[in-house]
Amino acid sequence: MTLTLFVLSCLVVLATTLPLLRHSHWLVRGLDFPRLQLAVLAALLLATQAWLLDYGQPAAWLMSAAVLAALCWQLRWILPYTRLWRLEVAAASLQVEPERHISILTANVLTPNRQAHQLIALVHQYQPDILVTLESDHWWEGQLAELEQDMPYTIKCPLDNLYGMHVYSRLPLEDTTIDFLVEDDVPSMHALVWLRTGDSVRMHFLHPAPPSPTENPESAERDAELIVVARSVADSDQPLIVTGDLNDVAWSRTTRLFRKLSGLLDPRVGRGMFNTFHAGYPLLRWPLDHLFHSEHFTVACIQRMPHIGSDHFPLFTRLAFNPARSANGEGLEADADDRQFAREITREQNVEKADVPAPGA
Repeated sequence: MTLTLFVLSCLVVLATTLPLLRHSHWLVRGLDFPRLQLAVLAALLLATQAWLLDYGQPAAWLMSAAVLAALCWQLRWILPYTRLWRLEVAAASLQVEPERHISILTANVLTPNRQAHQLIALVHQYQPDILVTLESDHWWEGQLAELEQDMPYTIKCPLDNLYGMHVYSRLPLEDTTIDFLVEDDVPSMHALVWLRTGDSVRMHFLHPAPPSPTENPESAERDAELIVVARSVADSDQPLIVTGDLNDVAWSRTTRLFRKLSGLLDPRVGRGMFNTFHAGYPLLRWPLDHLFHSEHFTVACIQRMPHIGSDHFPLFTRLAFNPARSANGEGLEADADDRQFAREITREQNVEKADVPAPGA
């Protein structure tokens, strides 16, 4: 039993320390994902050690100290995505006029999924201003065509490679662009959205490829796309929203770097994790679908939607627009090391912020 505890403790410590490396291999970057699960495992190990180990031996103290340090390190990353943390984005006032609201439903539909009626029912029930679909191909485009009666403004890029994208909007879209920023078969979408008040919002819809043994063995492509978009929006004073399936967790080094460079805020901080993947495995879930925004917004609502047959749950967010910028908390700030890493990744992938469309700029 002591040997088993020792092996498990070593594995937890190793899984905790490996992501400290800036190595982009999927085996290393993949350990950013299960921080909650690793924290739970570390806590269970500590309780078991306290019950079984003889603390008259220095080795027992050393083992428990290592697991405790791993637990504290994991909590450092995930606690901001619990209600124990201070809100980063203020709640919207009840006095805000409905015309100032913008609601977005982000849904990775899973290409082979054939339960389109589930998503269509959600759209009819929640009436989002904008629907963003990821992994949508020609079949999905045909199924969602009925939505165009109420959502006539669209951007369509049906693909059969799990990276098709569609945007359906009740609000007018301008300067719409489909771009392939880093990889030739992985699109992103960019548009200017006009609110009912006559104000415009710059929006970017993203779905970079994940680091995995079946796709990109390293995270460099995903990281580069997020970094160039972050650097592009950082130069803008426009109201901004970036949303999509980023194939990265909210607490990873890369997503935090995106927030640092862009200056955008995460409405989940202090509200919850809103784990959207994997819908089929309750014990293996993490937040892969994201929405970030500028200081021009407060949060009226954010919630995970019911299952639609995909491996992702949809994410529904309603924001309230404040042209004078809201009294939100501070976001994250980049240091010199962050900026150097960002330059290296984008140079390696031969992409720069000028490549990112800037609707309405």
